[in-house]
Amino acid sequence: MRIAILGNSGSGKSTLARWLATRSGAPVLDLDTVAWEPQQAGVARPPAAAEQDVDAFCAQNPSWLIEGCYANLIAASLTYAPRLVFLNPGEAACLAHCRKRPWEPHKYASKSDQDQRLAFLLSWVSDYYHRDGPMSLAAHVALYARYGGPKSVLDQVPDLESEPAAFAHWMD
Repeated sequence: MRIAILGNSGSGKSTLARWLATRSGAPVLDLDTVAWEPQQAGVARPPAAAEQDVDAFCAQNPSWLIEGCYANLIAASLTYAPRLVFLNPGEAACLAHCRKRPWEPHKYASKSDQDQRLAFLLSWVSDYYHRDGPMSLAAHVALYARYGGPKSVLDQVPDLESEPAAFAHWMD
């Protein structure tokens, strides 16, 4: 199983990746961990270095999940012929999920630190539909359109409790 999950912040990428990983045992690469310099908040790594890390992760693991909002980093995984999953539930759903997001200790020193950045995150989520670059709706749509491998678009946040069979077959 190889799955690359792409979408806006709050679209359900991490939740879906964790759900699949729990059931399959496959390792997960959160693209935030390779896109940004460790211990240097807000400092992006050179794209080529991050893309090399994605390639190394894919090459080292026979089965894997990758999730993130970086079209360029997802593109680096596509030579391994994963299922590309594009989560696109819309702005309102993404904003609601961001407001309910539990503390992410791998990104923030505390829940309070995370909450202080919520206004920025909500603005970032809304801007997704208008901005350019690899973290935009336009880039995600273009990457999805040109990928010739197995792919799926989910226009609703996955309901993993009541529809598990809809996603479990991806683990075959």
